[in-house]
Amino acid sequence: MKSIRCALFFGFMLGALGQALGQAERHEFSRPLMGMAFRIVVYAEAKPLAKRAGDAAFDRVAVLNKIMSDYDPQSELSQLSDLAGSGKAARISGELFRVLDAGQALATNSGGAFDVTAGAATQLWRRARRLKRMPPEYVIENARKASGYRALKLDGDAKTAELTKPGVRLDLGGIAKGYALDEALKIMREHGLRQALVSAGGDIAAGNSPPGKPGWKIALLGLKEDAATEFIWVNNGAVATSGDLFQVLELDGKRHSHIIDPRTARAITEQRLVHVLAPTAMQADSLATAISVLGHKDGMRLVSGGKNLGARVAYRDALGQVKEVANPVFRAWPRVDVKSERQSKSPNCD
Repeated sequence: MKSIRCALFFGFMLGALGQALGQAERHEFSRPLMGMAFRIVVYAEAKPLAKRAGDAAFDRVAVLNKIMSDYDPQSELSQLSDLAGSGKAARISGELFRVLDAGQALATNSGGAFDVTAGAATQLWRRARRLKRMPPEYVIENARKASGYRALKLDGDAKTAELTKPGVRLDLGGIAKGYALDEALKIMREHGLRQALVSAGGDIAAGNSPPGKPGWKIALLGLKEDAATEFIWVNNGAVATSGDLFQVLELDGKRHSHIIDPRTARAITEQRLVHVLAPTAMQADSLATAISVLGHKDGMRLVSGGKNLGARVAYRDALGQVKEVANPVFRAWPRVDVKSERQSKSPNCD
């Protein structure tokens, strides 16, 4: 009973002191956007300010979805896809140009393992997972032919884009979410709230650390079912996760991931789980996708030499054993001492 009274008194005094000093308090908001839940955690002195900022951030994501969705036939992205092979270049928004330009740079660097023009293949395998049926070989081949990042021509001066090959469909599934997270965090900062975190679909954009912490405590899942959850500290950076833990098509004992290799228009069959740490969520999101396609042998070169780029690939070998490969930046990233964290959350009142 003494311990309970002590804890209640301790909590009351902390709350009263925080209000008296204008100390930032934790607030959390969420909204369904881009087909998933976007979540904001922010520290602010007043909830109304936090909510205004959160609503503005969510509204920004909704605008970006209107621009970049390949599900919406009226989106700017879909309208650009409709012009494929017409010989017409379309003037596009600054947001869409930035994302397409970043995608093209990674496409070149990855040899086409990341490709925003692979929408035909993406749509094909979405349907296959829904019907639980393998696509015919000729359909896969047609999807492969209707893609290729060299078919997308960007003009930086005129801010135009042209798809030179008929049938090409754009898909920003491996990069738009990251850009949206960056933009949402930017809105929070513009409202003067720098201690904020925005997350969606396993990807995270983090601002300044929460009060009294070295960073935001981020959990990293693994392929080993019996492995303890690993936690890292992140501040003013981003984390992206790419893998087929949930979205997978299994036929005749073979796994077909939701992640597509644009070079073959086929689903990846080796189970992989990729974590990428980067300065921005757009970088982390797109790199995680590219590394998932390339695998650990070729994919890790995309983060080699980058002082702020960390990556780890977990995969199952031919015998079903889980293996992990990480670059030096990822291995050296600050980890959370879970035992110390538990102890710090339990003040000694005896």
